[in-house]
Amino acid sequence: VQLQASGGGLVQAGGSLRLSCAASVRIDSNYAMAWFRQAPGKEREFAAAMRWNGARTVYADSVKGRFTISRDYAKNTVYLQMNTLKPEDTAVYYCAQRTGWTVRFDQPFEYDYWGQGTLVTVSS
Repeated sequence: VQLQASGGGLVQAGGSLRLSCAASVRIDSNYAMAWFRQAPGKEREFAAAMRWNGARTVYADSVKGRFTISRDYAKNTVYLQMNTLKPEDTAVYYCAQRTGWTVRFDQPFEYDYWGQGTLVTVSS
């Protein structure tokens, strides 16, 4: 499985970006897809996750109400719509995939496959 993330860039505070993550193979309905982010000098942190069948979506408190995770089932692609961006959202954003849902959806070690990361820079 290969995950190809894209869509990062430079944006001013208050702006929006949409990240995409395309999987090289069909994503099973029971799989979980997630977005994590890692700022310079910090640990990788959870942003959002969803069950591929759409049954559940979860968000970190820091992005709730501003970010939306969604999917295109036919394209095997997961998105992260990021609105009202803040300088503290600056990070490399990674998509990840695991087989099945887990209560530890916010833990990086729970995921089997990772995209290469896409850089988001929010200027003040």
